[in-house]
Amino acid sequence: MANVTAYVALLRGINVSRNQRIAMADLRALLTDLGLDDVTTYLQSGNALFRSDRADPDTIADEIEAAITRELGLTVRVLVRDEDDFRRVLNANPLAEVATDPSRLLVTFLSAPTAEARLDAVDPATHAPEVMAIGPREVYVWYPDGVRKAKLSPPFFEKRYPEDANAAGTARNWNTLSKLLTMLD
Repeated sequence: MANVTAYVALLRGINVSRNQRIAMADLRALLTDLGLDDVTTYLQSGNALFRSDRADPDTIADEIEAAITRELGLTVRVLVRDEDDFRRVLNANPLAEVATDPSRLLVTFLSAPTAEARLDAVDPATHAPEVMAIGPREVYVWYPDGVRKAKLSPPFFEKRYPEDANAAGTARNWNTLSKLLTMLD
């Protein structure tokens, strides 16, 4: 019998403009049609949880992206993390001491390993009062003044990958991530 793993899928940029609308019922049906089990969604911003005996999160993400294009006619980037990796991201929070409001702490999940050399070159003083910490495939940012006028906006991190036009990132605030972790349980 195959090993079944829980996964979190994070869809980038849906339901924020008129052109990229996906009803969560449609997303659940699409994921179920792909053979994924116990599919649930959270909020309208493209958060899905499911179980599968497939072992490669990146392959699952590619399958979901292709199905969204085929079935819904939309081009949407999808990042998938297995339960262990998702828990690691939340448990390793390097900004826990700094971030006093979980709605202003965001994690940008990246489709590729972080370009640490490029991110290390970012001078923290030029982005104060925002604070950044780098993980293996994610960047944590504390936005004490909110994300609306942030210098270290989530798209900032995608631009650190000029050689990889296919690189993508999507951010979630700590409240959303904590709820997804609770839903995994």
